[in-house]
Amino acid sequence: MLFVPALVAIAVYVAPTLSQKSGITPPETIYNRSEETAAVEKPCSDEHPDWRQAQVIDGVKIEAAPSCEPDNPYDIAVAVKGANNVSMQTLMQTHLAQDALTMTDDLDNDGDPDVIRIKLEVVELNGASPDGDFLINTYDIAPGIQPGLWVFAPKSSGMALKNFNSLVANPLLRAPSPVIRVEQGDKVYVTLENTHYLPHTIHLHGVDHAWESSPGVDNDGMEEHPVFPGKSHTYEIQPRHAGTMFYHCHVQTAQHYMMGLNGLFIVEENQPNNWVQTFNIGAGQVRHPAVAVQKSYSQEYDLYYQSVDKKLAQIIQNANDPRLIAHRMSREYNMTESFENYFMLNGHSFPYTLRDAVVVANDNEDIKLHVANAQRSLVALHIHGHKATITAYDGVEQVAGSQITRDVFDIAPAQRLDLRLRTQNNGLDSYGPGLWMFHDHVPTGTTTDGMEPGGNMAILAYKPLLDEQGMPKMHEAFLDQIFNKDYYAKKQAVWGEGDFAPLLGEAGLIAPDYVRIIIFGLAAGLAIGLIIFIALAYKRRQKL
Repeated sequence: MLFVPALVAIAVYVAPTLSQKSGITPPETIYNRSEETAAVEKPCSDEHPDWRQAQVIDGVKIEAAPSCEPDNPYDIAVAVKGANNVSMQTLMQTHLAQDALTMTDDLDNDGDPDVIRIKLEVVELNGASPDGDFLINTYDIAPGIQPGLWVFAPKSSGMALKNFNSLVANPLLRAPSPVIRVEQGDKVYVTLENTHYLPHTIHLHGVDHAWESSPGVDNDGMEEHPVFPGKSHTYEIQPRHAGTMFYHCHVQTAQHYMMGLNGLFIVEENQPNNWVQTFNIGAGQVRHPAVAVQKSYSQEYDLYYQSVDKKLAQIIQNANDPRLIAHRMSREYNMTESFENYFMLNGHSFPYTLRDAVVVANDNEDIKLHVANAQRSLVALHIHGHKATITAYDGVEQVAGSQITRDVFDIAPAQRLDLRLRTQNNGLDSYGPGLWMFHDHVPTGTTTDGMEPGGNMAILAYKPLLDEQGMPKMHEAFLDQIFNKDYYAKKQAVWGEGDFAPLLGEAGLIAPDYVRIIIFGLAAGLAIGLIIFIALAYKRRQKL
């Protein structure tokens, strides 16, 4: 009889609880990573290493691009000479239509074409498909992050997808809308061929243009003259003033602008034999700089900051009837109650910014940066290890005495800055070679739906500190952690790996105390068995 209380006491003492003290010290705690091994990506796919090389295509000199995901050099060749001035072999290496960009007529006899015809479409990325419960024309801004987006894109040919077995958009169809470059004095015709299901316009913000075009119709792209689905409209300009400008849709601007229908429009100084790179797909490095830029700078980059409200972005992912989308976007969605959840630089959020938004430098360079803020909120651009100089505001060049050198640049929504970034190691312009971060110093700007590091973080990288794929050295373990869908899905701890994982990883992920569980089971089982045995014996004795 004494065995029963003893066994019950043992069972009670060793009974498992909902929580327990680990009784161990680091690094013995067991950390369990996500079982979804497919969530981990290679930091660099290295899909087209040949695109990084400096090369000449159809007479177009294209500078080297050390980054992981360089632009297609054939796209650049067409962007410089026009589809009508390159070989069919070159054009076939792109997704550009034959009339996406044409260049003719050297009006001022200085060796370059002056009549530029550009055709743009509106493309939907990560939208709902009528054929099933999946998204179409997918475009990831970060691991596992696919917000609904609209972008202007050069008129394209062929499929919108990479191939027949893919839902991924072809590389021409991406955020941000392409940077457009023309030369001062060019006669430029920008045609919007609206292949989308809602009306849109193109407003040339800051670009010198008449209010009416030559046929006497709208030339300002205002909401009163929308281009409806299946229709087209041509805007005519002949800019007299060079500078960094802007363009965007002006139909229901609050919604369409924040969906991504905006881009940089840069007017280059008129120079002889000045074949400018009309499209810079995805912004970033300009691999064929204009003549005036080459005279003063060693390199040129376009830096384009955007943000996305996931509530707005989801509207096109939950319906594909344009009536429902128009109703939800125009009458149900309230921009005054919106948030910015995703922050992008050149169409990507960190860590994807390491693939195509890195500024690659060498010692003693002068680098030109065109910076635009297409967010709803202020950008406070901070460049570590360097102080750059503002040379122009909103396309207006500043005289030398008004040019300001600093390390944080406040950029209001729709504002543009031109910066001169010097890499002379003198303690002011540069502190020396390194992998220097640059980012928005508004704290939300470096997050992706609240997860940090994310958002518009990027790196100013000195070339010796990049590997052969254009990725930063000395960051291997960190890259494995952040190129993971689980990280941005908030399924894994920020410091869930390494020696400090037991202290900073997931709470409670420790091995069960199997010995204690076994002892509890044996003691409880024996106690119950003895109680049953005694009860049966007592019952039998009563019958006797």
